[in-house]
Parts: sequence; structure tokens; C-alpha cells
Amino acid sequence: MAYAEIEYEVQDGIATVTLNRPDKMNAYTFTMRNEMLDVFDRIDADDDVRAVVVTGAGRAFCAGADLSGGGDTFDKEKSKDMFAGEDDVLEDGTPRDGGGTVALRIARCLKPVIGAFNGAAVGVGVTMTLPMDVRLASEKAKFGFVFARRGIVTEAASSWFLPRLVGIAQAMEWAATGRVFDAREALDGRLVSRVYAPDELLPAAYALAREIAGNTSAVSVATIRRLMWSGLSAPSPWDAHAADSRLMAELGGGADAIEGVTSFLEKRPAAFPMRVSKDLPENIPDWPTR
Repeated sequence: MAYAEIEYEVQDGIATVTLNRPDKMNAYTFTMRNEMLDVFDRIDADDDVRAVVVTGAGRAFCAGADLSGGGDTFDKEKSKDMFAGEDDVLEDGTPRDGGGTVALRIARCLKPVIGAFNGAAVGVGVTMTLPMDVRLASEKAKFGFVFARRGIVTEAASSWFLPRLVGIAQAMEWAATGRVFDAREALDGRLVSRVYAPDELLPAAYALAREIAGNTSAVSVATIRRLMWSGLSAPSPWDAHAADSRLMAELGGGADAIEGVTSFLEKRPAAFPMRVSKDLPENIPDWPTR
């Protein structure tokens, strides 16, 4: 698939996805939605990809939905950009929120995903990043859960993700006011992990990605990622313990575990042989495909 509104490249085990409508502040469209779904399918299918960095071209990360359609932008009968499409509906026939399909695809990714906010991230421009594992921000980044100021609701499954990331009080403050806030407030509220000078943001994101790619088992990371996210809604720590136990039993005798211990004892870098495409454990928590 050739991309019109994102860019994609892989180098040294790191995939970079760049939202690429800089003249429109990378505003979200149906085309961008489809391209994001496709690129994360490519990422999961490529064993050479060990980590993902997502950023924006130009001065914004993503300014939210493209509002050039005017007042009908969010009308499901008149606008198709914000919804998944006629063939992608809920059981009751309601068209699925397009941003939600992207957020859930990122949540289902088998590789760790790092968001690098180079500028404004508003509306779907921030909600679709909530399933990313780490979010880093430039000092120039701004954020806004502006839905109540547009007469709509939080989308992209953010009513599930955001309170779990920042707590219900902070989530409601940002969503109920709909105000735009700066990178320092995002850091204090735990929406992002770190804030950098603009020219230090991407080097920091790539340094983190390289640390993952150069030192860990891809199968371990994929399994841990699924354990962590599914664990957020586990009924109890006993359920989490059961999941951990099954996976420890399954992977503990595997080639990567043998290599991990042997390389440590031999004081050399590990060369993990297992691959995500064929060696994921059978007991990995299963998530829906859509």
C-alpha cells in the first residue's frame, strides 16, 4: 500500500511512522485512518521491527479531526471521514468510531510503541496515542481533549485508556473543560513520561527504541506488552498470577530464555533466536482482531 498521509521507514530495527499532512497540521482523515491500520499490520508482520516511533511532520503532531467539512464533520449521515466505513459497524449497526479502530489496532500491536509529540496533539490526535506504551513530548507540544467544546464525546476508547493512565480526576478535568494545556501540565498529569527541548525529542525517542531493540527478546517484549495491557482489567492479582505462571512455564524452557541466561553468564550480548511471527506462546492473552 502506498501512503499519502503518513510516512513509514524502518532502520536498525526501529520503525518510524510520521503523520504527514504538515500543511493541515496533520489533521486526521479517513485516509490517514486506513493508512495507520495498514502500517501497524506491516509492523506486526515484520520480524525486523523491534520498536516503533510515531511522530508528526512539521510543527504539529496531529491537530485532531479535519474540520474542513464544517458543521457536518461528525454527522454519520453526511460525513464519512470520522467513521470506519459502511462495512465496519457494531452489532447494532452503528458505524464504528474511526479513531477508535486506530487506537485499538495500536493496543493490539506486538511491538512497543513510543509516541513523540513534536507539537500540538488535540482531539483524536491525542486519544489515538493513549495505547502507546511511552509518550514523550517536546517543550512546544500542546494537548487538548476538546470534545465537549465541539459538542461530541471522548472517542478512540479514551474513556477506558485515559483514566487508567492519569486517574479519573485528572481525566475528567481535562475532558470536562476541553481546554488546551502545555507539555509541563501533561508531564505533571502523567500523560507523558518526559519533556525535551525540540531538537532533543526524536533522539530521545530513538535512544529508548534502540535500548529495546538491542537488548531484549522480541517474543518476551510482545508477551509482556499483552500481559501489561490486559492486566489493567484483570479481576484480581490472582488472575494476573495465573497468566504469568502459564507464560513463564511456556517460555522458560524456550530458546530465548536459554540464550538470555547463557549470554548473561558468558558476559556477552544476547542473540535471541525466537521470532514474533512464529514463536509467540499459545497462552498469550488474546485480544479481538477488530
